[in-house]
Amino acid sequence: MRLLLVHPSALMYSEIFLRLEPLGLERVAGAARDAGHEVRVVDLQVLGRRRLHQEVRSFRPEALGISLNYLANIPEAIELAAGVKRAVPGCFVFLGGHSVSFVAEEVLEQAEGAVDAVVRGEGEPAVAPLLAAVRDGGLSQVPGVVTADGRGPAPLMLHGIDSPAPARDLMRNRRRYFIGELDPCASIEFTRGCPWDCSFCSAWTFYGRSYRKASPEAAAAELASVREPNVFIVDDVAFIRPEHGDAIAAEVERRRIRKRYYLETRSDVLLRHPEVFERWARLGLRYMFLGMEAIDAEGLELFRKRVSPDENLRALETARRLGIQVAVNLIVDPAWDEERFRAVREFALAVPEIVHFTVMTPYPGTEIWHTESRRLTTRDYRLFDIQHAVVPTALPLERFYEELVRTQAVINRKHLGLRTAYGAARVLGRNLLHGQTNFARMLWKFNRVYNPRRQIADHRMPVRYELPLPQRLDVADRRLLYVHTRGAAPGAPDPRVTE
Repeated sequence: MRLLLVHPSALMYSEIFLRLEPLGLERVAGAARDAGHEVRVVDLQVLGRRRLHQEVRSFRPEALGISLNYLANIPEAIELAAGVKRAVPGCFVFLGGHSVSFVAEEVLEQAEGAVDAVVRGEGEPAVAPLLAAVRDGGLSQVPGVVTADGRGPAPLMLHGIDSPAPARDLMRNRRRYFIGELDPCASIEFTRGCPWDCSFCSAWTFYGRSYRKASPEAAAAELASVREPNVFIVDDVAFIRPEHGDAIAAEVERRRIRKRYYLETRSDVLLRHPEVFERWARLGLRYMFLGMEAIDAEGLELFRKRVSPDENLRALETARRLGIQVAVNLIVDPAWDEERFRAVREFALAVPEIVHFTVMTPYPGTEIWHTESRRLTTRDYRLFDIQHAVVPTALPLERFYEELVRTQAVINRKHLGLRTAYGAARVLGRNLLHGQTNFARMLWKFNRVYNPRRQIADHRMPVRYELPLPQRLDVADRRLLYVHTRGAAPGAPDPRVTE
């Protein structure tokens, strides 16, 4: 079967700081190809709509799959689906990915026939059975699949993440993927899932609080196959198990792999196992993302981070000692006033680390979705991008965005613009010498992308597709939030099916 897979366009945050290869979509492509299907991939982060139209005309796909890891891309995905249906009548269109897994039925209804199915849960074990059912029948029996007729059996979870191998060879314009100065940058997955239960996050609810590890041999073999000199380790929390991080490091050392790395982890994990991160620093670990989320105990407790402010500060000191540059994330509460914004700016200017800001957003699949969604001021999917306020702000909305951009501008003053260009001249020169312009473009785009007038204007756009309100759910039983349930037998009914 001819399968075309599509990743939607980049979101606001990706216009400046990063543009990551769609590793999940590449793995789904690998699974479909292993099953004997002919697969092509179009990533609209790096390719234009014109290229997609050319592929549709020339390839004439029998099935189209669109990745929806981000809510804000749902309107675009529905429009893409409708366009392909018009161009190739009879093409089977399905959506899959993290965010759409939590709103499958509602998106199907909104698509008004342009989408035939939504795949809930992990895509790798679902894609081959789905395509077989499209050809031979039996769609309602495919695990994880939702159609207009209802939900099929519960989604299947991969037993291990060593395979399928991502089909990186199908990607065009790979040189457009980057994160900060790591330009170009590939992505790799050493572990999948998160055992913590932060109230603002849906990673743990998607995976049912499971945690799986790639074998050290498979991880190193894949890493050795990556052509790019830079690699982003996409794990939600890197090196939770120190013995696993050490085992992969040993394989990397044995194979004499030399890359530069960027990863995400937690402050408490870094403090418990600094020796693992020190070893990876010797192997090329240059950057680390720490989701601090708040600078005070009250905020950390609100988000259920299970980390203290003192631990966060000690983690920053540890990373400095190891020579690893840190990017910190803080969550902006719409309830902040001018004084709170000022205090956070002072913190961001006082530390040498890069400080990013994201707006507290109740996403489907998170606990705060069920506690805060009644307060939503908008249900426009496109504003659910952690850069817009979707619940009431203490300040007038325009004033809130002015304070937000003023606070985000700390990044611009400290780490972007002309001063950084001088400081990073060697990096810029090396990248430009190899034809890499992503990092250079990033340095001067801040004021064009982050603009209070633009954000206010986004709220005034006509809205066609709205996020559905959640069903009443007792979040005291957190298992009801899960997409995947560990130990579910193949073919078992989905426990969240409603009659």
